[in-house]
Order: sequence, then structure tokens, then C-alpha cells
Amino acid sequence: MLPANTARRLRTTAPLLRGLRFVSHDSPAYNEPSGYLFGEKPPPPGKKRVKEGWENIWYIGMFGSMTFGAVMYYYKPGSSIQTWALEEAKQRMEARGEAYKYEPKSS
Repeated sequence: MLPANTARRLRTTAPLLRGLRFVSHDSPAYNEPSGYLFGEKPPPPGKKRVKEGWENIWYIGMFGSMTFGAVMYYYKPGSSIQTWALEEAKQRMEARGEAYKYEPKSS
């Protein structure tokens, strides 16, 4: 059996705990679909859409990093086994005094 003090404490706090939700938050807010892209109404005719402050930074960062990545990929050093074997073969042939390129002898 539980001591009387503990049982009394559980009886008084149990109804309070039923209504509480621990380690959770309110349910997510539901936005009713409006039919507009991203829920943003188009501007009236003759007016331009006003950009938010973060949009230009996002465009520059996103497309700038994609361009940087493409340039780095284009100029990356060859790291395949074929590239290494070709360089090794060139060095060994030059050390033996052989020509790397095939040049047919004219007769």
C-alpha cells in the first residue's frame, strides 16, 4: 500500500494532470486553401509584386552557390584510376626513354 500522504497527493493532483499535455505543443494551425500559389494573392493589374527583404539574398546565395559548385566540378582534378594509370605509364615510359605518343615511321 501507498502511504496515506502519497495517496492523498495523487488524488488531488490526478484531475489536474488529465487536462495537461506534456512534451507537446498545440496542434498545427490549418490554413484553408485559397487557390493562390503559396497563398499569396496576385497584385492588381498594372502593379508589380513587392519582394520581401530576404528574397534577393536567397536568390544570390542559392544560384551563386550552384554556379560555384558547377565551376568547381568542371575544374576538379582527375581522381579516377584511369587518370592515375595514364600518368604512371607516361612517367615509366619517359624513364625508359620511350615516346609516349605513337608516331608512325615514314618509309
